Amino acid sequence: MKLLVKDFAELCGVSVRTLHYYDEIGLLKPCQVDKFTSYRYYDENSLLRMQEILFYRELDFSLKSISEILSSPDYDKEKALQQQKKLLILKKERLERLICAIDSAGKGLDIMSAFNNSEFEKYKDEVREKWGSTDAYKDYSEKSKGYSEDKLNALGSGIDSIMGEFSQCMNDGNTPASEKAQSLCEKLQSYITHNLYNCTKGILSGLGQMYVFDERFRKNINKHGEGTAEYISEAIKVYCR
Repeated sequence: MKLLVKDFAELCGVSVRTLHYYDEIGLLKPCQVDKFTSYRYYDENSLLRMQEILFYRELDFSLKSISEILSSPDYDKEKALQQQKKLLILKKERLERLICAIDSAGKGLDIMSAFNNSEFEKYKDEVREKWGSTDAYKDYSEKSKGYSEDKLNALGSGIDSIMGEFSQCMNDGNTPASEKAQSLCEKLQSYITHNLYNCTKGILSGLGQMYVFDERFRKNINKHGEGTAEYISEAIKVYCR
């Protein structure tokens, strides 16, 4: 599936201007921009990302908070969905209290307790703190705040180059547990730590899983050769034991 920005906006129930703005701030990038027409295209992964954004918007998170949450190296989509469900239930319960309070207000009863939203706000703060204020994200924010777009692109190319080395290592017949593959795991960890954030073995382990289970990452890594993502993931698993 590939949709033009107008069709994608209609599908998601937002304006084209909103999608342009999300693109501008890096919250939701098109999967492709035609270099001749500048037309923006969106695919299934774009839709999944948009669903996450819309859930958080429904829960009154700011765009800045949403960006921090979705960019967190520790972000766990399944856990986040459960937290979103909990927040939506709390929001629903509050709305039901307010509806009942309208009837009570007409009878001259005290309704101020119906406006108490402390449990929702407390849980919301916990979600924001878990995904948007991790040490890794703070470290990334500090290190990257002076980076230009060219610098960030160069760093991305550096990681991609290491992925290419993993592919060559695999093609040379080295197992994921081999000395060569393990040295590449150390190289990847050091590169991320030096340039982006403190990449602990725990974080690296999470990245290894994401390389396989996130379709966007797996597809991008496997451009170096089919099976590269799985190979890297297995090598990281051995390295982090």
